[in-house]
Amino acid sequence: MKQSIKTLKIKTTGQGFYEFTSNVIEFVKNKKTKNGLLTIYVMHTSCSLLIQENADKDVQKDLLNYFSRIAPENKDYIHQSEGSDDMPAHIKSSLTQTSLSIPIENFEITLGTWQGIYLFEHRLEQHTRTLSHHLIGD
Repeated sequence: MKQSIKTLKIKTTGQGFYEFTSNVIEFVKNKKTKNGLLTIYVMHTSCSLLIQENADKDVQKDLLNYFSRIAPENKDYIHQSEGSDDMPAHIKSSLTQTSLSIPIENFEITLGTWQGIYLFEHRLEQHTRTLSHHLIGD
């Protein structure tokens, strides 16, 4: 059993979805792991990770609209010290996930036909997000 760790930095330009599937595929390919498990973890509390459809951009628009309705900005949140978009970002990240586990089979990540791996940025301003990849397998 072998393990590999990699850090990936993603620069965001505001709320939205940032696909990094190709980075994950390249990482797994270079490690030559036949079977195993990849864990991806985002080291922030105001963004999240999703495996989501990557064929129709309307899915992302609908998701952004939905999350804006359930965690609107400019509400009477107690936490306001980092801006009016910060508390809604924390709510959105608590409803999604900060880590993903993806099986590796025959040297490939096991995603469905229309699935992509995304950083879901919840803040309005640009950020640099840090993601840890941990691959374990044979």
